Amino acid sequence: MSGSFFDSNVLVYTATKDPRKAERARNLMEIGGVVSVQVLNEVANVTLKKKAMAWSEIHAFLALIRDLLEIHAVDVSIHDRGLAIAERYRLSIYDAMIAAAALQTGCETLYSEDMHDGLLIDGRLRVTNPFAVAT
Repeated sequence: MSGSFFDSNVLVYTATKDPRKAERARNLMEIGGVVSVQVLNEVANVTLKKKAMAWSEIHAFLALIRDLLEIHAVDVSIHDRGLAIAERYRLSIYDAMIAAAALQTGCETLYSEDMHDGLLIDGRLRVTNPFAVAT
């Protein structure tokens, strides 16, 4: 599959009060793409701890994500590849695991606000900040 993989920070913006970022994130989600179970876990954690959403809202939000995006499991091969990516590109372990999952699914774009915008990982996966202002 070629396509787009979403980092949790992009998905969380669909539930934010920043209308520009919320609309951009929603539009990208509606096109479709992939997330890993790790991303779902991160979304649940952020919406609970930082957004103070109720459990019913969190379940509904995760159900929406699961309806719109393909879900990919995380396994030992992703873990091993993620460690190599973290070391080579100096990404955090968690970001590297997301990149490894994106590569395993054959995605070409990784939407993330907090990774290195424009970074090309393994010659195949481009990190793109969907909220960056084009110049």
